[in-house]
This record gives sequence, C-alpha cells and structure tokens, in this order.
Amino acid sequence: MIKPVRKGASIVPSEAESSKPVAISAVTSGLLASFLLGWAPILGKFAYRARVDPLTLASLRTLVAAIFLWCVHLVFWRRRVALGWRPALSCIIVGAINGVGSLFYYSGLNRLDASRAALLGSMVPLWVVLFLSASGQRMGIPTFVQLGIALCGAMLVTSPWHAEDPADFLGSMLMFASAAINGWYIVSGQWVLADIPSQSGTLYIMSGMAMTVIIARFLGGGIVLHGIPLEGWQAILALGLTTALSRMAMFFSLARLGGVQTAILNLFELMVSLGLAFVFLGDRLAWYQWLGGALLLGGGLLAQRRTESASDSWATFDPMPSSAGR
Repeated sequence: MIKPVRKGASIVPSEAESSKPVAISAVTSGLLASFLLGWAPILGKFAYRARVDPLTLASLRTLVAAIFLWCVHLVFWRRRVALGWRPALSCIIVGAINGVGSLFYYSGLNRLDASRAALLGSMVPLWVVLFLSASGQRMGIPTFVQLGIALCGAMLVTSPWHAEDPADFLGSMLMFASAAINGWYIVSGQWVLADIPSQSGTLYIMSGMAMTVIIARFLGGGIVLHGIPLEGWQAILALGLTTALSRMAMFFSLARLGGVQTAILNLFELMVSLGLAFVFLGDRLAWYQWLGGALLLGGGLLAQRRTESASDSWATFDPMPSSAGR
C-alpha cells in the first residue's frame, strides 16, 4: 500500500489514525464515493434528454458542487477554510486537471451510451498504475501483459468494427482522454493530500475544478440558463450534489489509502453505472462487450495489485508545488 506521509507543518499520522477502524472507514468512504460517482453517466443522460449541452452541464454541476462545499465548510468546518497559498495553489492545480477531465468526460458521454461510457471510464485505474510506475514504482513484463489484456478489453467494449457513426469514434477517444487525465488527477491528489486535511483539499480542489470548467464554458459561448427546462435543472442539481459528496468521500479515502487502493475501490463505480443504465436507460451490451469489460477490469485489477506489491514506498518525485510551504 502506498503510504503518504504528511510533511512540513503537518504531522505524521498517529498510530490511532492507521488503526483498523480508520482503515474500515476509509474503505467505506471509497465505496460510498464509487456509488455516488456511478450515478454520473445516468444523471448526465437525463440532462441531455432535457437538451442541456455538455459544456453547460459540466460547468453548472461543478458550480453547484463548489457552492455546496463552501456552504458546508463555512457552517461546519470553518477552521478548514484557512489554507496557505502554496497548498491552496496545489489543490487548485489538481482541480483544474479534474476540470479538464470532466470536459472530456461529458463531451464523450454525449456521444456514447451510458454503459459504454462507464466501461471506458473505468480505465482510470490503469492510468493510475502507469503514472505511479513512471514516478518510481516498478512495473515488470507481467504488468505490461496485464495492461495489454485490459486494453484488448477496452477495444472489445468500444467495438469500432460496428460503429456506423463517426461520433462513436470521437466519443470513445474523448473517454480515453478523460480516463488518462483523471488518472493523473488521482495521482496528483494523492501527493497533495499527503500534506493537508482532506476537507480543505476537497474544498479547494473543487474550487479549482469549478473555475476551470466555467472559464471553458464562457470561452465556448457562455452559459444560457433560460432555455434549461425543469427536468434539466433537476439533473444538474442532483449531479452537483453527488459530485460534492463523492469528492468528500473519495479524498478522505485517498488521503488514507493512497491512489492504487482508492482506484481499486473505484471499480465499484462501474458496477453501479451498468446496473443503473440497465434499469433507467434500457442499455444493453453485446456478449463481446461484456467479455471486454471483464478483461478490462481483470487486467487493470491485476496490474494494480502487482504494482502495489512491487514497492513498499513511492518515489520522492512530486510535480506539485510544495503544499507544506517548504
């Protein structure tokens, strides 16, 4: 397991923090985050049915999430709002990375059915493995084989030989890009949260994400609110609240378990998305797509476990600005 150590002005986690109850709560938080994130493609599709465009959806749901988090922090965690400029900058950078990933995600979701989008989005853990390996963790030939199996699974899920609309190819590429960007976001978040409380990190990461997507929306022509029907607002608000709550749960888990184990827990998100897409959207997958999903998940899970067991510590390379004020 990757074990971040808080540096500088922060303290090293005490023995009580690494006890079994804390580990159980971190796992529970990770599963809760996955459950909430699993609603994203379904709520996104509901918004698209209400004629909400992808950029508007991404910007408004993130704005709702950021406003909700600021209200919660100002009422319950006011002491967590104060943060030095260096850790705040680190969090904003991580949020900007996630914001770019969300723009790709919702643009891809607009072109694919929710089930395929969820399956391709589940490649995030593979990118986490690759980025952590690039930062110092060993990755041998078996791991490359397992990653290759997962990529073959992704190819079966995408099924380009059956794609009749060019939007299918574009949608798949957007989801691949989103998975890569969000993989880097999880790794960067692990580095940042090694130094600051998860509540503070969640607040400023979400703020950085909101600033990024809102700027992108205005560059794309601005937000038009009067044309959004009630059904669209309901989907946006639900998506914003699940986004805020899932980030709070995920960063609590990420700060205590590390990127690899949190990514493994996030695979539960795929099961939630597929089940909800089947019930609410009527999505159906061909047998070879189910096979591809099994290969994708199996290869990614094995690669993560091998990467995790190959090293007890991670490299000192940290691309983020010093969040402890060093």
